Amino acid sequence: MSISLESLEPKALWQHFAALNSVPRPSKKEERIIKFMQDFGNSQGFHTITDEAGNVLITKPATKGMENRQTVVLQSHLDMVHQKNADTDFDFLSQGIDMYVDGDWVKAKGTTLGADNGIGVATMMALLTSQDIAHPPLECLFTIDEETGMTGAMGLKGGLLNGTIMLNLDTEDDRELTIGCAGGVDVTATGSYAQENIPFDFSAYRLSLTGLTGGHSGMDIHLGRANANKLMNRILHQAADKFNARVCSIDGGSLRNAIPRESFAEVAVPEAKSDIFEQFLQTQAEILKSEYALTDPNLQLLFEVSDLPQAAISYDFQNQLLRALYACPNGIYRMSPAIAGLVQTSNNLARVLVKDGAYTIQCLTRSSVDTEKFDLAAAIQSTFELAGASVTQKGSYPGWTPKPDATIVKTMSSLYQELFQEAPHVNACHAGLECGILGANYPEMEMISFGPNITGAHSPDEKVQISSVQKFWGFLLETLKRIPEKA
Repeated sequence: MSISLESLEPKALWQHFAALNSVPRPSKKEERIIKFMQDFGNSQGFHTITDEAGNVLITKPATKGMENRQTVVLQSHLDMVHQKNADTDFDFLSQGIDMYVDGDWVKAKGTTLGADNGIGVATMMALLTSQDIAHPPLECLFTIDEETGMTGAMGLKGGLLNGTIMLNLDTEDDRELTIGCAGGVDVTATGSYAQENIPFDFSAYRLSLTGLTGGHSGMDIHLGRANANKLMNRILHQAADKFNARVCSIDGGSLRNAIPRESFAEVAVPEAKSDIFEQFLQTQAEILKSEYALTDPNLQLLFEVSDLPQAAISYDFQNQLLRALYACPNGIYRMSPAIAGLVQTSNNLARVLVKDGAYTIQCLTRSSVDTEKFDLAAAIQSTFELAGASVTQKGSYPGWTPKPDATIVKTMSSLYQELFQEAPHVNACHAGLECGILGANYPEMEMISFGPNITGAHSPDEKVQISSVQKFWGFLLETLKRIPEKA
């Protein structure tokens, strides 16, 4: 017998999550979810405002006896990453997420689930509608466009919030209390190229590299998972050298903050070399499956004969492009020398689109050290400029400097130990959280981030653990009881 989401505990949280996931909410196209939150706040009779950036703020007075406690800002983002499997027929702009319960996990059918950061949003909604939960004055801040630039947080002006403590509900391991994060910058290379006719004595193939694990380009970058863009380029580079293969198009990856799971390419090779080219592809498939057996067990490299395209990338530019993609850094660039196990700087070669005489290459470069972030971005920019590309760096956002001695950090660390008989992992993360940006306008505000167990964020494998949501919920409610009085 199937279990409905709405029957899970805590009921209010899961019911709000189900309602939230019925509303399409892609980054940059949040009009519907903004109205949803406005209608929600107004229907509850709470003071609800929307700022110029599109962020929604809903405030709720303290419960009886908690009026003299410090005001707490609860913060989550409304948008979600849209990723689906290639064989899943789904329109993110018109359909709600199709969810189901699988044991102790909630999953989606072939798409991202939106637990990042929908669980945080639903948690705040459950607190706002509660009648019997003790809490201090609450300011619930729902930001927009976190996943593709954090423009909501960047657009939030100083003076809007009165809270002195911020609880960001946007991390993915219930053992962790996050007190710092990486900043990031988008690096984009674009340009045009000449095309050449393909000789008639060539055969054409469509290559498909699919089934990679993917994941969050910050939180999962240290796991050694395959990047579809890098692997496809590796194959094309060797094919060009060994078989005089001509590349006609490349289409790999999708979003900057998702490790690319798929890449597709059209190539042509001399008919006389077709047999050995096919043998080469079969060998490469075996090599890649062996190399990534542990991290990407479902990796597949397939090929099929196709109609001969009208044109290929010019020979000279093909050499420049494939070498530039080979040279582009991907994955961990430097580990933190100060915090054991923390990735300090990385790059995700997120998107490669080469087609019909034009190309776009997108990277997301992250670091908890701004100077190192821009240094790596400059290296990437130089690599593609050598291939003749026009390169921009945009959307830079700062990291969040840890403050381990903050009162809220000590309070929640002690409470975690008391509730769960073990110490939490107080750390910084390599993902980009909005705390660093928000802290620029509210430098005196103490901030901490925590959340339930979510795995596979930014991929169709995303899932959230039901028992962990219950643990997270109970921890949050106890935290709210222990917020100190106003100074």
